Formats: sequence, structure tokens, C-alpha cells
Amino acid sequence: MSDFHSCTTVRQDFPVSARMLYLDTAHQSPLATSVRRALEAFYQEANDNGGPKPVWLERVERVRARVAGFLGAQTREIAFTKNTSEGLNIAANAIDFAPGDNVLLIEGDHPNNAYAWLNLKRRGVEVRFIKLGRGVADAALFAPHVDARTRAISLSHVTFHAGHRHDVADVGRLCRQRGIYLVVDAMQSVGVLPVDVKAMGVSMLAAGCHKGLLVPQGLGLLYVDAALTQLQPVYLATAGLARPPADLIADPDDLALREDAGRFEIGNYNLPDIHALDAALDLIASVGIANIERHVLALGDRLIERLDALGVGLVGPRERARRAHIYVLDLPVEKWVAYLAKQGVRVSPERDGVRVSFGLFNTPDDVDRVAGIIAAGLQEPVSA
Repeated sequence: MSDFHSCTTVRQDFPVSARMLYLDTAHQSPLATSVRRALEAFYQEANDNGGPKPVWLERVERVRARVAGFLGAQTREIAFTKNTSEGLNIAANAIDFAPGDNVLLIEGDHPNNAYAWLNLKRRGVEVRFIKLGRGVADAALFAPHVDARTRAISLSHVTFHAGHRHDVADVGRLCRQRGIYLVVDAMQSVGVLPVDVKAMGVSMLAAGCHKGLLVPQGLGLLYVDAALTQLQPVYLATAGLARPPADLIADPDDLALREDAGRFEIGNYNLPDIHALDAALDLIASVGIANIERHVLALGDRLIERLDALGVGLVGPRERARRAHIYVLDLPVEKWVAYLAKQGVRVSPERDGVRVSFGLFNTPDDVDRVAGIIAAGLQEPVSA
């Protein structure tokens, strides 16, 4: 799909593309018109009918099933959350750690993944940060640090700060061999790359929906392997009970939990965003997730070629198998982000440079345009 025959149609669904050069999907996807219409339809229904909650809840379950299929999971293994951070905190606190147990993380991964586990230090859990070095994370990176007290490994599938695509399946094999939980932050991969939780050997996976899944902020997904019935929620509401009281009077003698991932849900859903997610999944399906992956990789190939010609370095991986849609340019943030913004280019500052990230609506011409703007900036002093 290097030429992405559906690109014109898809691009028309993202009117922001006509107003700016949007290269910032890793921060937040712009709102597609088809997704906006789903939100408007929800609000119109609420306005006209006073909120048909039973109808909405039936749709929630339909979207839950769609999400499960999208991730290679069972419907009962999907819970809805607010965001990735909530999902990671649910995962960290669901494991029955004992004082002296440890968890392995990658140094420099997203801070909200780290804090979910660092919060367990008060329970005597040791958090071990592993230096990534060059390349991407795989089983060989973690294996030397695993011991008899290692209970979990947690990492991002795709890193936000340089675009590494870690070999999660390889880490998953290690975790299965050693009886270790594998917790994955899929914020930067879901909706951009194919994600199959079973093939990867994931125990729990958390993701927000406002990047590759194209909906506004405030909705997240949590996958919990159905076999892991020992995982328990740290907080409880009626929604998580196997037998919620019909009279809505709490029964202190019946706290039995649901056996599915719903035991981790607290109650009222972000109904507007779930309706939006239904439309977003339609849009993604119309292109195909494998096609989206090929498309963003082809755009990355083109960007790397243009950067090489300009003598601009790339901070993250160059190999196709080790990258996705995120590319960090070795340019001084304090000068270049402001310069690009003046030229109508939306990017993000990152710890090691300027982050360019592609979505399904971007085109090869977008790559050529930003390369031309950078080339012009290199020819004259760039001021913030």
C-alpha cells in the first residue's frame, strides 16, 4: 500500500489536512468527520430521547466485541477504562505482589508506565529499570535480570520518544517460560500496527483511544487474559460483581467478582467515545490495519531517505521491523518546533529532538513538503 489507493478518500475525512501539515498523530489524532458524526448522532439521540441507556449499553457490548476481535481477544477479556494510565495502574495493582518481589521495566519508557509500578514500592516491591542501549527490547534484554522473585515485565509496544517497536512476542515467550506476567502499553501501536494479544503472549494490555484509534481523549481499553482469574481489582463497584444486588442495597456477604474483565470496570462508561470508537473501527476496517502499517512504514522510508539527503539524523531505529509511525529528528527542539509551527507544520517536541508521527491520512506529498521546509530552514538561521 505504498501508494495507498484509498488515501484521497481517507484524507478527505480529516479536514485538518487542508489547514495544516499534521504530523502529530502520536500526540493525538485529529478528529475524522465520520467519527465526529457518530458523536453528534449520540448527542442528538440524548437530546431527542432523554438518553436511551439500555440501547446505549447494548451498543457498548457490540463495540466491546469489535475491540476484542481487533486485538485477537475474547469479548470477555476486554474492559473499558479512561486511558492507558488507568489500565496500567489496574494491571499493576491486580498482581498479588509480596514484599521483595520485583518487576522489570525499560529505563526511559513512558513515565506513566513507570509510576504505576513505582507506586508499589510502598508495598515492598522492587522496580528494576533495564537500560535499552541500541536496538529494541527482546527476551535477551530482560533474561539476565529475571530471578525467582520477578513477577512481571512491563513495556511499551512502540515507544513514544523514539519510535522503537519492541519484540513483544519474544518477551512474551520468556514470560511464559518463567511464569511471569507480561503487561504491555499499546498506546502507540493499537490502530497503527496489527496487535494480536494471544500471539504476543500478553497477560494484560492497556491503551488509550485518542491516537491510532482516532477518538477524543477519555476512553481506554484494557485486555486481561481470561485464564488469569487470580488477578483481582484494587477497587470495587457494582459493575464488577458477579451478582449485583437487584434492590441496590449492598450485601456484605456477597462480594463475588465477575469472572471476565468487567470485574475491573467501575461503572458508567464514556458513552460518547464508545460510539465514536464504533465509527473509528469502521474507518480503520475500510483501509485495513495491515495496510495502515505498510502505509506508515512506507512514509517512514521516504522520510528517512529525505533526511539522509539533508544530513539530518534520526534518533530512533531505521530498520523497518523495529519501527512504526514515529520518527524523531535530531534537530534542536527549542529552535525547530517553533520554526515548523510558523510554517504550518504540527509536530511534537521530544527529549532528543523533533517528533514526526504519521497517521493513515498522511501522504508521500506530506513527507516531501516537510522535507522541503526543513531544507529551507537549514539554509538560514532558525530562530524560535
